[in-house]
Order: sequence, then structure tokens, then C-alpha cells
Amino acid sequence: RYQMPVAGKVTLKVYDVLGRSVLTIENGRQRKAGYYESVADMSRFASGVYFYRLTIEGEQRFQAVKKMLLVK
Repeated sequence: RYQMPVAGKVTLKVYDVLGRSVLTIENGRQRKAGYYESVADMSRFASGVYFYRLTIEGEQRFQAVKKMLLVK
């Protein structure tokens, strides 16, 4: 889940521990200000540590990288 205080383009990608992009959830999708939730199908991936990067390009550029643990 994420909040956008202003409109902008959203990119949301998942990376493995080697930094390789393994999944693109949002790819430059234009969004209005508001709250959003993105769902990713991770069923084909092995258990382990992954990172996701959320980038919002609007009036200002925002980027956040977070770690997640996939347990099956």
C-alpha cells in the first residue's frame, strides 16, 4: 500500500538479492493523488529475501527501497 499526495507516474519493481529485476508490478502508470494497493503474484519465486523499489515521478521524485521475506 502507498499514498500519493499528488499525481504522478508509479513504478514498482521487485529485485532478488543480487540486484536483478525479477518482477515489474507497475511500470510508469499514471496515478491520481490517493491511496493505492498493488498485489504481486510471487508463487513462481523461491522462498528468500527480495527487495522492492517504489518510484513516484510527479511534481517531486520519490523513491523508497524496502526488504521483504518470502516464505512458502
